Formats: sequence, structure tokens, C-alpha cells
Amino acid sequence: MRALVVEDDARITELVSSALTSAGFLTDAVADGETAWFRGGTEDYDLVILDLGLPRLDGLTLLKRWRAEGRAFPVLVLSARGTWSERVEGIEAGADDYLPKPFMVEEMTARARALVRRASGQVQPVHRSGGLAVDLNRMTVSRDGMPVAVTPLEYRLLAYLLLNRDRTVPPHELVDHLYGTDDAREANAIEAIITRLRRKLGAEAIQTRRGFGYCFGPGA
Repeated sequence: MRALVVEDDARITELVSSALTSAGFLTDAVADGETAWFRGGTEDYDLVILDLGLPRLDGLTLLKRWRAEGRAFPVLVLSARGTWSERVEGIEAGADDYLPKPFMVEEMTARARALVRRASGQVQPVHRSGGLAVDLNRMTVSRDGMPVAVTPLEYRLLAYLLLNRDRTVPPHELVDHLYGTDDAREANAIEAIITRLRRKLGAEAIQTRRGFGYCFGPGA
């Protein structure tokens, strides 16, 4: 899962980015609205954390532009502007949730996870398929009731397939969401991770559609 943090306060950027990385996101960060507009308009993100008081282009204008351009990723606004009228303005501009500063990082992470689940149509944090269970809140995986140790990269791949379980995910999309668009990894890197996951979770955990990509779960 990829997240974009748009914040001009370096301390807050570090705090939010670190929390999202610990929650299983691959995180990019930018410090001004113009750069954010370009990144959000040209790359696929699963979540955006957006400050409103940005240099070069303010957050509300940025959000309105994204929505006018058809960018539908969930946006969580973090802002010192905490009055009810300003929250309404943010929601009407296209925000999916609003958290005033100062905030608790645990609440921010919980809201971020909930937005991603909601956007994918997966409301519950725990998902089961056969004997396999994935907890998106605790970032744990179990098979037939027994915990399975997975690496952060393996977890991110499994979670992304789960959140997109209604479709086949192409290898190049998995590369982008696991490593970022600036990484030159190839599809065989994805195949290696999937091979390891199948050894741990069973061959049925991830299905391959030759020439198309991968699906989560038995009978996918």
C-alpha cells in the first residue's frame, strides 16, 4: 500500500511517515502543494495525508484539483484549522476524514487504515479465506489458527492483494506498490516473494492468472 504525506513541517512529516511505515505502508513525502499536485496526479496512491497550510498551493485548492481530475484516493486531512466550519469546508472539498492538530499518532494510523479498507470495500479488519486469516490492524497472518511469521514486504504484498481481491493485480502494479515507481525492480522480484508466501501459507493462498497477474485466496 502506498501513502503520500503532504506536509511542510518536517517534524510532523517524520512522525506521520514513520507511523505509516510501521503500519505497512510504503510512504512518500512532499512539502508543498505544487509538487503534491504532480505526484498525486501521476502516481497511484492508496492514501493521502494532507496538511492544508501548504506553500505554493494550499491544501484545499490542491484537494479540489485532484477531485476535479478524477483522483479518487482517500484523503485524510491533518490541519491546525480545527473549527467546525473549516472541517465542513475540507469535507466538501473532497476529504474523506479530518483530524485537527495536535493529534495522537495512534488515532491517525487507525483512521488511515479504516479509510483504505473502506475504499477497497473491505470493512472488517480481519479477513479469512479457507484456513488463512489476515488482520489488517495488527498486521498479523495465521494459518489454521497458528501464527505465521512474514516479513514486512511479504505482508504488504499479501495485504495489497487482499484489498484488491475482486480483481487480478498485474505484476507491474505490485512492483509500484511494494517498491515505489522510482525503483527498477522487475516482475521476477514479485514472483520470488509470492513463492515464499506460498511456502508459508500454502499454494492456494495466492492464485496466478498467466499473462494477467495474481489474486488473493483459494478459488480467486
